[in-house]
Amino acid sequence: MIQAWSLTQPEWTCKIDEGSAGIAYSRWSPDSRHILTTSDFQLRLTVWSLLNTACVHVQGPKYGSKGVSFTKDGKYAVICTRRDCKDYVNLLSCHAWKIMGVFAVDTLDLADIEWSPDDNAIVIRDSPLEFKVLIYSPDGRCLSKYQAYESGLGVKSVSWSPCGQYLAVGSYDQMLRVLNHLTWKTFAEFMHLSTVRGPCRAAVFKEVDEPLHLDMSELCLSDEFLQGNSDVSEGHFRVMYEVTEVPISLPFQKPPSDKPNPKQGIGLMSWSKDSRYIHTRNDSMPTALWIWDIHHLELAAILVQKDPIRAAAWDPTCTRLVLCTGSSHLYMWTPSSAYCVSNPLPQFNITDLKWNSDGSCLLLKDKESFCCASVPLSLESSEYSSDD
Repeated sequence: MIQAWSLTQPEWTCKIDEGSAGIAYSRWSPDSRHILTTSDFQLRLTVWSLLNTACVHVQGPKYGSKGVSFTKDGKYAVICTRRDCKDYVNLLSCHAWKIMGVFAVDTLDLADIEWSPDDNAIVIRDSPLEFKVLIYSPDGRCLSKYQAYESGLGVKSVSWSPCGQYLAVGSYDQMLRVLNHLTWKTFAEFMHLSTVRGPCRAAVFKEVDEPLHLDMSELCLSDEFLQGNSDVSEGHFRVMYEVTEVPISLPFQKPPSDKPNPKQGIGLMSWSKDSRYIHTRNDSMPTALWIWDIHHLELAAILVQKDPIRAAAWDPTCTRLVLCTGSSHLYMWTPSSAYCVSNPLPQFNITDLKWNSDGSCLLLKDKESFCCASVPLSLESSEYSSDD
């Protein structure tokens, strides 16, 4: 069952019940006037109107939580389906929610689909068992087919730059490849090596615990107090970044060869608002976040955390990156600095985060609770630590 409420009209409520079909996943439409639900076992995708009781069904969506993408202007949508062992792309009009066209794609097992930011192209990545990235026009013409190699596991992640001129492709061979939108050829390749050597102009920020030494020699404290508060006598710690020189060896985890879905390759990737920077995480080095400068085609910074990086998100209004590791701290990077911010809520570990559309608020998630945080731009100081 799905329930929806209006923030401006508290008396308005909505309840969607698929009955025996069940609901595996739900998402908003771009106009916020429709809700799309996928039933259990991907039997159908249903578009529910919040203005009236009308609903539209699309039979046999391939996935529950992915395989659906909207244009930036919200006028069109593509939905992936599969029948007779063949993948198809359905083009829908979001005005009447009618299928405008269906075309087959050259994939073995389509993994995901995404519109370009300028709405002129659709990128499709194939199964991880084969390296294949396909670029289609909305009318079904194949504009380009990119295949970096043939043997081995293939594409793990794909991301358009906000300007629409670059397409980043992360793969299981621990490389990031960037394609241009004119010829769909690669113009940059970035390796993620466990040892970073010079010459390298990148700043390396390493998370460390700095002890706070308290001088209590002149305080009159009883022995009972000191015994019951041993951490006071031993000192507290604050979390901060320490600038490290290259060469540096990053913690590396070799994935087992006898298990499926190996933790290696570029599993986390996202562009900054101005399309100048892109951050990546090589899953075999989960505690390191790489930040690449596309204008200079070089590594800009590496953030080395104590714990594996759970999530990272760019500020939608400026060049500022926020990440979390499941600890009680929030970590930020800008082209001029990096710093750690302490979360004031007790026993609140940040496992995921997300910006709102105008960058005024940051949603921080724990396992059973969440909070909204305001992060002003005035925090751009390299002196910030967990105490500030």
